[in-house]
Amino acid sequence: MPSASSRMAAPRITATRFCLPIMPLFWKHYKSDTTAFIEHLKARKPTLEEEQRQGRALLWDRRLDRAAEADYGDAKVAQQPYVYQTK
Repeated sequence: MPSASSRMAAPRITATRFCLPIMPLFWKHYKSDTTAFIEHLKARKPTLEEEQRQGRALLWDRRLDRAAEADYGDAKVAQQPYVYQTK
């Protein structure tokens, strides 16, 4: 009868078992339709990235007024536990 340790032994794995197949030399790199569209758009309009940065700066890249933020937080009225209940 084989011992418990020999029954539980892991199968032997060779290095060649998990090797990926070698791609042929004429393999064409895949490019998705979305990537091709974005590259075409950037080629047609080289200033696109700069315009995107300007648009982002218009709305998002701003300094916050911490005092005004604190005032807004202090002025907030707490909601009732049951909003449809009248006082």
